[in-house]
Amino acid sequence: MTEPRVRLDDLGAWLIKGNADTVDLTARFAREPLVTSWCVRPGYRARLMRAGQPVVFWASGSRARLPYGVWGVGRVTGVAEPGPPGQPWSVPLELPILPEPERVPRLALRADDRLAALEVFRQPQAANPSYLTVAQFAALRTHLPV
Repeated sequence: MTEPRVRLDDLGAWLIKGNADTVDLTARFAREPLVTSWCVRPGYRARLMRAGQPVVFWASGSRARLPYGVWGVGRVTGVAEPGPPGQPWSVPLELPILPEPERVPRLALRADDRLAALEVFRQPQAANPSYLTVAQFAALRTHLPV
């Protein structure tokens, strides 16, 4: 199955994922709740990322004890670029992580018919960045604190 092409005219927000099975996201964000850069896969999607575009942080993992799902919403602050030789690409961000009570669990999002077709549900193992359409991002915002 080929991944759908992102169109800038229907881009609501980029979605970047962090896997709590490989990194202790809870401890990391307790120390520093502002994400200023994140790894992305080189390709046409990374090249579409521009300053000012919305970005969503999606925490994933297999440990049911954590409320995986949307942990933050912010903005891209520049273009994605290759890291030093042997290092991945990254994109600069201003993405505050929400306090735990304000994070939106994936179960709540999956239960919302407007969000059931999110790419992160259809292709959870796909590389960063994923995306939300304009309509999906508008629906997600109804789950976020004001």
